[in-house]
Amino acid sequence: MSFHTPVNKPASDASGSVGLLDLLPRYLDSLSLVERLHRLLLDVIKDEFERLSILDINAVQALLLFNIADNEVTAGELKSRGYYQGSNVSYNLKKLVENGYMHHARCEIDRRSVRVRLTPAGHDIRTVVSDLFARHAEGLVEKGVIDHDELDRINAALKRMERYWTENIRYIY
Repeated sequence: MSFHTPVNKPASDASGSVGLLDLLPRYLDSLSLVERLHRLLLDVIKDEFERLSILDINAVQALLLFNIADNEVTAGELKSRGYYQGSNVSYNLKKLVENGYMHHARCEIDRRSVRVRLTPAGHDIRTVVSDLFARHAEGLVEKGVIDHDELDRINAALKRMERYWTENIRYIY
């Protein structure tokens, strides 16, 4: 998905404040950035795995293992807890189980439900991703790309957008 930003940006109003029409190009830029950053994140993970010759798992699956960590969850909880963003969770879970990164078992209480957790090999993959993220976080600060306060402000703004979108999904106005 790509967002097109209009070329003409409306001027500020008489008070010097940015008008609502000028907000749209900025909003579309933000949406495009979020999308590109997610794709780049997957590329960063993929490159790390290729460097380490880990070829039986893709970046989406590795990120899923990273997010699950020490938790044991049902497949349905993966999206609701924010561990998985995609639509093909069943395929990725199946592959992770087949490759020995995840263990699954029927829930004792509800036999229709399957609970998943990481195997030792899954924890090893999680450590690779965790170490990668730690190196990048340190590098961003060391190279002056971003500091703690800027990151806090970005995260706060993104959480507000997330809350706004969530409210719009649940309570269409």
